[in-house]
Amino acid sequence: MTDTKNHSVDSVAGSLEGRVFRPTSLAELTEAVELAFDYRGDVTIVLKSGQSLVGYLFNRQVRGSESSLELFPSGSSLAQKICYNEILAIAFTGEDTATGKSWEAWISKKESERQAEVQRVAADAKTRGIL
Repeated sequence: MTDTKNHSVDSVAGSLEGRVFRPTSLAELTEAVELAFDYRGDVTIVLKSGQSLVGYLFNRQVRGSESSLELFPSGSSLAQKICYNEILAIAFTGEDTATGKSWEAWISKKESERQAEVQRVAADAKTRGIL
């Protein structure tokens, strides 16, 4: 699959943000769609007709020549279905909201929140004379 590796200077290593895929086979297109499905940002789908659609890919169905994806276009709440055979390229154009956020960072944040809640409850109990 052709990837132009059109990374921006500010992109984080390991992120798909800024990359463009121009698949040359159904297998490559299916792989690119899977990457776009897992991506937590908007993608731009370039159609063979020359039209570009920007939005969030939320569903896909792989059924050989009847394969399709569903996209919520930016600024619209109406989903749009796009057949794989209409797709020329997929660009990861939106901000990857998961970049730089690890499971460990999430656990640490939740532990801090839990500790703050414990301290708040203890202070409240002390004020009421329970402790």
